[in-house]
Amino acid sequence: MLDPELITAIADELAEAERTHALVPRITARYPEATIEDSYAIQRVWRDRQIAAGRRLVGRKIGLTSKAMQAATGISEPDYGVMFDDTMHDGGDRALLLDHDAFTNVRIEVELAFRLSAPLAGPDCTLEQVLAATAEVIPALEVLNSHIELQGRTIVDTIADNAAYGAMVLGGTPMPPDAVDLRWVAALLARNGEIEETGVAAGVLGHPARGVAWLANKLHQHGDRLEAGELVLAGSFTRPMWVSRGDTVTCDYGPMGTITCSFR
Repeated sequence: MLDPELITAIADELAEAERTHALVPRITARYPEATIEDSYAIQRVWRDRQIAAGRRLVGRKIGLTSKAMQAATGISEPDYGVMFDDTMHDGGDRALLLDHDAFTNVRIEVELAFRLSAPLAGPDCTLEQVLAATAEVIPALEVLNSHIELQGRTIVDTIADNAAYGAMVLGGTPMPPDAVDLRWVAALLARNGEIEETGVAAGVLGHPARGVAWLANKLHQHGDRLEAGELVLAGSFTRPMWVSRGDTVTCDYGPMGTITCSFR
């Protein structure tokens, strides 16, 4: 594993890249011996410093849970990151305006967010336990924000970069988890009125709640758990869609409503 001082230095480098909207060279290009555990250690140092600076952790994101996302990135296993209160945007049924310059390598993913009413912990969390602990499921878009160069990126690079999380946009019509067969939630993702991506939530490990169960079990390995009140992004069931300044993004979730946001 990497030396603790080097882990801290990389975490600081990534924090500065976030502040300045810069890109840094791949960690794995500079430190090919870096492991997945190193990358989570980097992320934890970065997270703890953000919390110490006053940011409040309100949820987690899971990435790379679908074949579509794994094919798009060339990475074959899920990962996770953290979400802070200042990255959450609840649009309801109105269009949101986001600052394109607040992000780097801006892309959009289509997801479902699970709002928990009870804690979830591993090591043997199941889909059924996730559904029992979920107050509501909410249509969500994730704005990706990558501070590490994309070419040749590995899962180690992605995890260290807080799993490329930038922001979450909630909207549409939240529903209890038993009100709809979550496997069959479908979405049409459009940019400036033209559909670019479509998907069905079963693309996330066969059922989006399995993504949340995976996370609870993974967090157990790191001495952590999901808490009541947290929001969990279960993973994208479409490929990421690139977004430029001036674009308007709309995602139609059918019976679960629509999310619209524009990038100025």
